[in-house]
Amino acid sequence: MSAYMPQFAPIVVLFFLGNIFMIGVSFLVLVYGAVRRSGFFTRLGGGAMLAIVAGYFLLLTGVSFASSEEVLPAGSWKYFCEIDCHIAYSLVGAQTTAALGPEMQQVSAQGKFVVVRVKTWFDERSISAHRGNGPLTPNGRKVVLVDDAGQRFAPSQDGQMALARLTSSSTPLTQALRPGESYLTDLVFDVPRDAHKLRLLITEDDPETRLVIGHENSLFHKKIYIGLDAAPALGQQRF
Repeated sequence: MSAYMPQFAPIVVLFFLGNIFMIGVSFLVLVYGAVRRSGFFTRLGGGAMLAIVAGYFLLLTGVSFASSEEVLPAGSWKYFCEIDCHIAYSLVGAQTTAALGPEMQQVSAQGKFVVVRVKTWFDERSISAHRGNGPLTPNGRKVVLVDDAGQRFAPSQDGQMALARLTSSSTPLTQALRPGESYLTDLVFDVPRDAHKLRLLITEDDPETRLVIGHENSLFHKKIYIGLDAAPALGQQRF
């Protein structure tokens, strides 16, 4: 099972850039009218800017209101679509523990630690025929856990440091990949003991995504989560 964010990425990105271009042209017309003291060009430029912005905002929010929340099962892929390539993320497994770290340096959770293992994959099937084998550095990512009450929990700095003292096999989400390559990342969250129905949200952390039609970061748009309830345990690794 897979989900894509945003859908029709090349189209919506080009549409976004096209609107930026048209707003820029309208602004130049407005400036020209102001300099030449021409009421016609001033109204033309200002009216065009207003119409483009209003139309784009209505389309952006309309698509967002029509969206629906989605919770993917563990093992599914959530794709982030670039123009000619896709980076995908999947939940490999999860583990809950009260403390992390070596025996003499253990750190106790304020509630409970939830360790999730995420696989990042550069899908080689998504590249153009002429792209080549060059590395791709993923865009900035924001990762949070969300419970059934809607509370959000960012990765725990203390938990991450404690886990790092146990293992060095975790790869940062910012690591570049070549087509077909993948790596695993362990993330630690400190959540209340009574937190239930936890869902993992991996999304882009770039501000411009808030203005892309159909992107989950845009205004009022629903999110695509990965559920933890049926996630495999992380085996016999001792935390």
